[in-house]
Amino acid sequence: MPSFNINPEDQIRLRHMLDAAMEIQQYAQSSIRQDLNRDKKLVHSLVRLLEIIGKAASQTSKQLRDNVPSIPWPVLIGMRNRLIHAYFSINLDVVWSTSTEDIPPLIEELSKLFNKHYENNQ
Repeated sequence: MPSFNINPEDQIRLRHMLDAAMEIQQYAQSSIRQDLNRDKKLVHSLVRLLEIIGKAASQTSKQLRDNVPSIPWPVLIGMRNRLIHAYFSINLDVVWSTSTEDIPPLIEELSKLFNKHYENNQ
């Protein structure tokens, strides 16, 4: 975890990432993969939240990204770019596996980062 202070802009972006990730986790926990085949609202929700995570990640400072390698910054940003620019060929299996397998560890890392930040500032 970083031994530097997280600037206010990064704090906002990290909060956006954590909020979106927690919302994805909530949707995924109450769904199964096959729901994506018949529930366009679920698909649009998960895709949009993944886009938010990637966009917020891309807006964080280089210092933060360099000092927190436990968060897969390039993967998050790349996924957002793929979802935005190749919207016509989104692989729902990838959306589902990202939502169910990759989001829980991201929540854990973001939560640790917030906890460490608040410990250092008390």
